[in-house]
Amino acid sequence: MNVTPNIPRLFTALAEWCACLVFILRAPKRPGMNRIALPVTLLATLAIQCLFLHATGTLPLMYWFPCMGVAALIMLGLIWLCCDIKAVPAVYVTVRAFLLAELAASLEWQIYYYCAEAFHLWSAPFAAAFLFPIYGLFFGVIYLAETWREEPRSPLPSRPHELILPLAIGLASFCVGNLSFVLSDTPFSTGIVADIHTIRTLSDLAGVAALFAYHLQRSELHARQELSSIQSILQNQYVQYRQSRESIDLINHKFHDLKHQIAYLRAETDPERRSAFLDEMENEIREYEAQNKTGNPVLDTVLTGKSLYCARHNIALTCVADGALLSFMNVVDLSSLFGNILDNAIECELRIADKSRRLVHLMVYSRKDLLFIQCENYCDAPPVLEEDGLPKTTKADPDRHGYGLKSIRYTAQKYGGSMSINTRDGWFELTVVIPLNQDN
Repeated sequence: MNVTPNIPRLFTALAEWCACLVFILRAPKRPGMNRIALPVTLLATLAIQCLFLHATGTLPLMYWFPCMGVAALIMLGLIWLCCDIKAVPAVYVTVRAFLLAELAASLEWQIYYYCAEAFHLWSAPFAAAFLFPIYGLFFGVIYLAETWREEPRSPLPSRPHELILPLAIGLASFCVGNLSFVLSDTPFSTGIVADIHTIRTLSDLAGVAALFAYHLQRSELHARQELSSIQSILQNQYVQYRQSRESIDLINHKFHDLKHQIAYLRAETDPERRSAFLDEMENEIREYEAQNKTGNPVLDTVLTGKSLYCARHNIALTCVADGALLSFMNVVDLSSLFGNILDNAIECELRIADKSRRLVHLMVYSRKDLLFIQCENYCDAPPVLEEDGLPKTTKADPDRHGYGLKSIRYTAQKYGGSMSINTRDGWFELTVVIPLNQDN
């Protein structure tokens, strides 16, 4: 048998297929991948992978790297066909699967080469005796490592720039590990067969470990973000409870006044005065019914809390909003966006001594395919704008404050929009523009 550092192509094809299988078994399946379609797709892809690598085994060495690139694309196609997954996370999973396959094939062939060299047993049955147990043990351990704990629902990268680091790790590990196979006369390569096996295995192991650590870090970060969101929602629920208590107290006060008003009406004998008093009561009821009914429950809740606060501090808050336009936004983003917008305006109004000029007006409307959120508040002194276009904070500790407007701008940019600030004739205007025709 002619012993070379090259791993048999069929061994590599089987390792690549098994690595894909590890991720496919635990991923949500694409619609249509039933008990028949999934095995057929897996077996067909295994046959294609084996035929391709076997057919390209006789090509010149210069074509080896491109052929491995095509093999990686076949792995990407298999994952894409079987898993209900988008393009960016599919590429990420393929990079991890490709490095796992390289490590499994390299480790198995290194162990076989060492034993065959020691016992002089160069034969296909002897190679197969190593192949299946080592592959079974290796990929079984990897599968358990991937499933030993419940991961967050979506720790995978979702944007193209998040693939830069995984692709760099995968490419560097693959190139360093196989440099000696292509070029043996460089400062970073060797011509000794045993050393080639060791370099390849250790390089692949380092790449797999780096990507596994990167994945764990992403998972932990995602878990912390989910926990933070849950805590924020719980806090908002408590705030809503406090707001409900204040609303109930206000309603109880109104009902208490209503009893006295009814007693007054019963005692009133002048029909005109009685009619005028009834008209006034009807107008108050109509205003209460129309208060903060925008068509979006999250916005209604935020407006209710801010309206009660404004009423206690003599701030006139008016709102004209089509809340149905906000249905595409996340609940946390929505409450944070309007909470920060109104808090910023209310904070400015509290500094105005003349309570008759404490005015805040909020508008939510659409124009063509754009959502406009505009908030105007009276401002007796124009704010000083910094280099980033945001007003300079008036707090004593600027390092711990001034994040309200930054949060508004961040939320707008998250949905592909923008935020602008303008001052005119004693008014501070904040405008958020977000495209409506988007898949959120």
